Amino acid sequence: MKIIPLKEGNFSTDKVKDFTLLTDENKDTVKGIKMSVQPFLIITENDYILLDAGIGWKNEKGQVVLLEILKENNILPGQITKLLLSHLHKDHIETSITRTETGFEPTFPNAEIYIQRRELDFALENKGNHSFDFDTLEKLIQLPNITWMEDDQGKISDEISYEVVGGHTPYMQIFRISENDETVFYGADDLPQASYLKYHLAYKSDFDGRKAMELRLKWQQEAIGNHWKVLLYHDLDNAVLEL
Repeated sequence: MKIIPLKEGNFSTDKVKDFTLLTDENKDTVKGIKMSVQPFLIITENDYILLDAGIGWKNEKGQVVLLEILKENNILPGQITKLLLSHLHKDHIETSITRTETGFEPTFPNAEIYIQRRELDFALENKGNHSFDFDTLEKLIQLPNITWMEDDQGKISDEISYEVVGGHTPYMQIFRISENDETVFYGADDLPQASYLKYHLAYKSDFDGRKAMELRLKWQQEAIGNHWKVLLYHDLDNAVLEL
């Protein structure tokens, strides 16, 4: 199994969830919550698996950063076979679609996209919530290759399992990918940074901060006992944590 972090950058985000790229010039002065945006590509014998789809950040040349990192690793968008979405906040779904002169198209045309239906229902009931980009979301759910997930837990394939855990959002789901005695664990925004394991806090930014905190304590013990590689979507400095 190969893990490729697809880091779009480190950002500051404000109360209305606008993202500002942190640079050497502004990193000490810009206000807001600081976090990375860092999807992951997991390559197994059977699949090219994309864990969340980032914010669609573009570099100074107007190129989508996530796609440029794939290109640097000699991977084409058409090689992605599965796109697993933990939840539907805008910094996790944007690169799933590409806007064109005539509309939009899937960025990863051969990927099956896995979406928790109850998470979509929650998003659509919260129009006006700045955490969601409803234009992108409404386009995303029109794509042809979507598997609508209904269950609380299960297996997508022999290697991939999922569980609806809540916490950050009511129906956020986490993923485990196992192959050849190696397991990667993706706790998405319930476990976005290594510091969340150091400071046991219930964060107000979560839908249910106490539940997210309790899940982190449970996962920490499981990760230590089972030697998981923990993927950190929002960590400023780290991508993979081995406990």
